[in-house]
Amino acid sequence: MDFRLLQKIFGLLLIIFSFSMLPPIIVAYFDYDRDQITFIKTFFIVLAIGTLLFAPVRHYEKELKNREGFIIVTLFWIVFSGLGAIPFMLSDYLNLSFTDAVFESMSGFTTTGATVIKGLDYLPHSLLFYRQELQWFGGMGIIVLAVAILPILGIGGMQLFKAETPGPVKDAKLTPRIMGTAKALYQIYLVITILCAITYKLLGMNWFDAISHSLSTVANGGFSTHDASFAWFHSAELEVAAIFFMVLSGINFALHFTAWNSRSLKVYWQDTEFKAYIGILVVSSLLISIYLAIHGGYQTAMTDLHHGSFQLVSFMTTSGFGVAEFTTWPTFIPVLLVFSGFIGGCAGSTAGGIKVIRIVLLAKQGAREIKQLIHPNALLFVKLGKVTVKERVTSAVWGFFGLYFVSFTVLMLLMMAVGLDQITAFSAVAACINNVGPGLGEVASSFIGMNDIVKWLGVFAMLLGRLEIFTVLVLFSPSFWKS
Repeated sequence: MDFRLLQKIFGLLLIIFSFSMLPPIIVAYFDYDRDQITFIKTFFIVLAIGTLLFAPVRHYEKELKNREGFIIVTLFWIVFSGLGAIPFMLSDYLNLSFTDAVFESMSGFTTTGATVIKGLDYLPHSLLFYRQELQWFGGMGIIVLAVAILPILGIGGMQLFKAETPGPVKDAKLTPRIMGTAKALYQIYLVITILCAITYKLLGMNWFDAISHSLSTVANGGFSTHDASFAWFHSAELEVAAIFFMVLSGINFALHFTAWNSRSLKVYWQDTEFKAYIGILVVSSLLISIYLAIHGGYQTAMTDLHHGSFQLVSFMTTSGFGVAEFTTWPTFIPVLLVFSGFIGGCAGSTAGGIKVIRIVLLAKQGAREIKQLIHPNALLFVKLGKVTVKERVTSAVWGFFGLYFVSFTVLMLLMMAVGLDQITAFSAVAACINNVGPGLGEVASSFIGMNDIVKWLGVFAMLLGRLEIFTVLVLFSPSFWKS
């Protein structure tokens, strides 16, 4: 284990993170907000820690290996969330415990959107913006941003990129160099965010709400500046715009990059995962809307359609925004919404969940096994379009699914052991490990009423979901430390 290399990278990442305090400081300055000093203190604390780590080994150069990459990613998200909790603990407007502050911070960085804060409408703009900003940085992953800088310092970034980027296939590069890949992803991410903010502004939001909600929409995070979330705006037009940008952000960003380079939208429809993603969204949205109309959901079919579609898209892309009290809808719908969060968005997107590509591969593998029973001597392959999927990838998908199921079951049983009922425990784990945010039962709106053990289990579940289980659990393997 090369501790000097870990120290150098860790210090650099903390220095980068410290500058995320500058936007809230600026917002607080123009808002005459006394919380400005909170963010100034946090800035210097994080900057000092990062500098103390980085300065002594700044000239040290060595190739980064896979093992160090996994360690850095996991530990950085943990430390990131711990240091990111400082403003929540120091704020004059909140009275959060260490547990609540870390939960809120981890929820932001992992783009989960579960919260332990109420009274958002009365909080200062600096604190509200900070919550939204956490999700934006976590959406694409600050590690991806960092790999654009590490090569300049003589440190390879591919190991970090592979450890942090979601999806079953992580070896593909968009550009010949990983630094170019990271920059390309962030350029697309930034452009979509700007377009989203402008659209929200044109449709009625003020600039603060438009920018704030664009940060969490494109990150598929779900934090809002209002307790009522999108329902606060009472605007069907804004809801439709949010649906569009949530769906757009749930698509593989590599696909966006390819479409932009080729100047053709045909790229999307040629992608198997994209077609499955859109198909599931459309069919499920129509199913929910029709079910609402049959059971007297709203006064008009159009209201049933846009409310039902909004909540379905919000859950499946793991955004977690709300426009209605979905828990009061016919029981079938809330359960369907929660299960759509298990599917999630596309690999390589800001969405959470198992990912559509894994669901597609599991379905194709199941179909292959059925055919194999009928034709035992046939040589059958799993294909995505015209491309044959390697056995290594299919094995990884089954491995992921197995670890996901075991992790989910253990976390659910632990939550039930500390007092939660079955529905609340199930949906609390689903909300956290899928990075969705809202759930059912006592966590339908927030985790405020949960005890500290449940919140820490939720923090661990959010980390597992954001880093897609393998990256975290590999650290618990004895062979990982012996290799």
